[in-house]
Amino acid sequence: MPDKKLFILTTILITVGIICSYTLTAYTVILFEYNAFHFVSRELLIAVISILLMWTISQLDPDVWLHPLGLTLFWGGLALMIAMPFLPSFLVSEVGGAKRWIKVVGMSIAPVEFFKVGFVYFLAWSFSRKLGHHGGMGVMEELKRFFPYATLFILVMFLIAIVQNDLGQVIVLALTLAFMLFFAGSSFRFFLTLIGGSVGFFLFFILTSQHRINRILSWWGSAQSTILAFLPESIAQHLRVENAEEAYQIGHSLNAIHNGGLLGTGLGNGTFKLGFLSEVHTDFVLAGIAEEFGFIGVFVVTMLFVIILHRLFKIANRSKADIDYLFSLGVGLLITFAFMLNAYGISGLTPIKGISVPLLSYGGSVMLASSIAIGMVLMLSKKIQPKLGASK
Repeated sequence: MPDKKLFILTTILITVGIICSYTLTAYTVILFEYNAFHFVSRELLIAVISILLMWTISQLDPDVWLHPLGLTLFWGGLALMIAMPFLPSFLVSEVGGAKRWIKVVGMSIAPVEFFKVGFVYFLAWSFSRKLGHHGGMGVMEELKRFFPYATLFILVMFLIAIVQNDLGQVIVLALTLAFMLFFAGSSFRFFLTLIGGSVGFFLFFILTSQHRINRILSWWGSAQSTILAFLPESIAQHLRVENAEEAYQIGHSLNAIHNGGLLGTGLGNGTFKLGFLSEVHTDFVLAGIAEEFGFIGVFVVTMLFVIILHRLFKIANRSKADIDYLFSLGVGLLITFAFMLNAYGISGLTPIKGISVPLLSYGGSVMLASSIAIGMVLMLSKKIQPKLGASK
């Protein structure tokens, strides 16, 4: 049997997301004159499909289905991302000049969300065949071994960061790639070299885009007082930015969190969702939960994620095959980094990246892709279920 605890916890988190899609969309419903149940009905439909899909995948034979499913997500997602800029407008949704969604039967699907799952599988499959312990190799030898993956990732960066103008997704994939490579057997020295190189790439993408520079300056304008207070004035004066554009979203997010306090204002009683904090049901869902359910609500949601990640990493740790180990680990890392980047962004610790919270934010693509990924891990958990059951 698949790991039932992981399935139940994931279903609970999806249910919380359904509740949020109702209570946090009040202003958007009024603004666009939607039916009161417009968002929650759509999210409920996707949730039911996601849960059924997750359970159906978990029942499949991993030795037969894991490989074709993983490579289909990888090659299919990659092909769609390459094709999207050339598709006619009636087939794609465009926001800010970037085509990120494909219109399918009345809904929009983001291929990048499914590609991320396929990318993790591709890395797990390839690393398990091509890589092993570094065995005292030098950094240059490891770099040569890594070169094909670097070439692939540069293509991915171009498609997502440049064509789709979505640097946040690239950060999640880059961190996942680096950690999977480390756990696949690369040396810690090469791991640090890779992280350093990645930072250089991201600085390049930031410095060559004015809107990203403005976003960093806006974030720094609101965060600098807190950070510079810990530094000597001689250093702080050189880092201080005057007249920076105010980060309204972060400001409203922090006010929503503060307004929620310990227990929250109560279900449906939040005020910052009423036009002050845009996209509160998507990228700022944690801020909405903090206001209406307080610190207790955020703590409960965070613990749900922590326990889900614990189950994913436990399945990875107890897998005998390298590919099973790396894929389960990679899925856990995808969820971890997406949750962390979103949480850090809405709390003002880092600039906002536009990353949704897996299984919780409104949006069919994120929920479907996350459910498929967890379903594939549940499929693998059948191989080691007796061991999992031995220590609840």
